[in-house]
Amino acid sequence: MIISIASGKGGTGKTTVATNLAVSLETGGTGKTTIATNLAVSLGTGVQLLDCDVEEPNCHLFLNPVIHEKETAYTPVPKIDEAKCTLCRKCVEICRFRAIMVIGKTVLTFPELCHGCGGCMAVCPEKAISETGRELGVVEKGTVDDLHFAHGIIRVGEAMSPPLIRKVRSLTQPETITIIDAPPGTSCPVITAMKGADFVLLVTEPTPFGLHDLRLAVEAVKILKIPAGLVINRCDIGDPGVREYAKQENLPVLMEIPFDRKIAESYSRGKLIVEAMPEWRKNFLKLYRDIEKIVRQGGAN
Repeated sequence: MIISIASGKGGTGKTTVATNLAVSLETGGTGKTTIATNLAVSLGTGVQLLDCDVEEPNCHLFLNPVIHEKETAYTPVPKIDEAKCTLCRKCVEICRFRAIMVIGKTVLTFPELCHGCGGCMAVCPEKAISETGRELGVVEKGTVDDLHFAHGIIRVGEAMSPPLIRKVRSLTQPETITIIDAPPGTSCPVITAMKGADFVLLVTEPTPFGLHDLRLAVEAVKILKIPAGLVINRCDIGDPGVREYAKQENLPVLMEIPFDRKIAESYSRGKLIVEAMPEWRKNFLKLYRDIEKIVRQGGAN
């Protein structure tokens, strides 16, 4: 199962939920609680966490994974053979992002604008267009005990993160439970991180700002037609607006995390809740069981 953890805004506790859920589900290693005994299901080789917040990944700060592999990621961009080009402009017409322009008798390419669709190559009658690569950033893979980990780190100055997110998503192992830490917001990077997931777990806080951005996130999930649930962080402060909206939208509240000094202290030291407060492990295991139940029943809505 693929669970994408998202939020309409940053700072809601999305990474806290993603990392604690992944570690709680981890099999073997130093953990005494295994998925097999707590969930009574067979989960193949275990759990993986993919940090798709490529502009500001921070899951590794809490997990401290051992990185085994580092790979530079590229996206294809057009390269023009001017000796073959007849200036027919078909490549210009198909590119909606103006990554190719014809000025006089010169063909100009703008790699930073290219989305790598390959349309220009497909329509070129002279086969004058080939592909070269533009560096997106790096993808790092590692482990934490039996937990598989990967994240992307976007190149400074790179404007488009979805291609790098897709590179990270391509590492999904079908035989495992995959936890995806999505970028904050509701734009294209978030959609890329959520698309194809079996469940979206939204994380918010009970404030007017949290409610506003939750509404946007819920609408995005509706478009993708993926079942969803809600975690309310710092649940004992703010106002009841988020709970009222969740009830109205038939969005199940699957976990509430209090505004707790011990939790805040563990976070500030880069430690997981389940490390500082082991009794919370059962809460995250229950969270997974509830998600699994919703997915089996065909969605929350």
